[in-house]
Amino acid sequence: MTLLDERPAPQNGPKPVFEGTKKRGEQTALYFFVVVPFLAFVAAIPVAWGWGLGWTDVALFLAFYVVSGLGITVGYHRLFTHSSFKANRPLRIALAIAGSLAIEGPVIRWVADHRRHHAFSDREGDPHSPWRFGETVPALMKGFWFAHVGWLFDLEHTNRDKYTPDLLRDRDIALVDRLFPLWVVTSVGLPALLGGLITMSWAGALSAFFWASLVRIFVLHHVTWSINSVCHMIGERPFSARDKSANFWPLAIVSFGESWHNMHHADPTAARHGVLRGQIDESARVIWLFEKLGWATDVRWPKPERLEKLRVTTG
Repeated sequence: MTLLDERPAPQNGPKPVFEGTKKRGEQTALYFFVVVPFLAFVAAIPVAWGWGLGWTDVALFLAFYVVSGLGITVGYHRLFTHSSFKANRPLRIALAIAGSLAIEGPVIRWVADHRRHHAFSDREGDPHSPWRFGETVPALMKGFWFAHVGWLFDLEHTNRDKYTPDLLRDRDIALVDRLFPLWVVTSVGLPALLGGLITMSWAGALSAFFWASLVRIFVLHHVTWSINSVCHMIGERPFSARDKSANFWPLAIVSFGESWHNMHHADPTAARHGVLRGQIDESARVIWLFEKLGWATDVRWPKPERLEKLRVTTG
């Protein structure tokens, strides 16, 4: 019996926004992967000064950061959430697994939350708007914390039947989604295994686990969460959008182009977010490469006439 066979029959009428509450095990795992990488990052400075940071750790950190980060931006976000391009079957599966290595949740759950975000962006129903408590300084301070990390601990689950019926019908993606615990173990354990094999030492394994697993997860999480918080509060708004999304250039490189967030909300299905001169968008470049290789088709590159209509006129 498959996952889809076990799902309840669809009901008539509009589907509810939520589909139940998180289980105790989910909440426990969530706390672990938010708190433990943070503690590892706090400990990183004295560790770096004392011992254990070498070129092997740097290489593994960068490799896993790039793979898991692009798995989120190119896979979870631009492909699965917004259908900015079509990918062949091996690429779809690979991107779903790569995104899972970021440990930001199973692919279908992540997409459901993000599609709900776009449906209600900065309005009632948005799962992580920093403006939900008001526009006073205390309200925005509270809202920033909520948008950055607090929303993750809400007990209710976004209804996947309502927001992700296409992915639930996709047997490959449904299987990757179900195997999320395996990808978590892989993301945490593989850097340590490689570090140990490369250095042929337990110290190398422990150092790689610290830097390329825990610290890498911490950094990537906070870069992703900053798109929800910082990029809905601070930055430039050259394009017309229905919300308070903004471009925040300092995050562009580490977020692989996701911080050109105003453009994204102005034209959510566009495969490129950094469309103005000097705006680096590594995710768009990766999609371009996939297209050249024949792995990606029907890429929704932003058209100049469309961008001109979206530009905010001044003066």
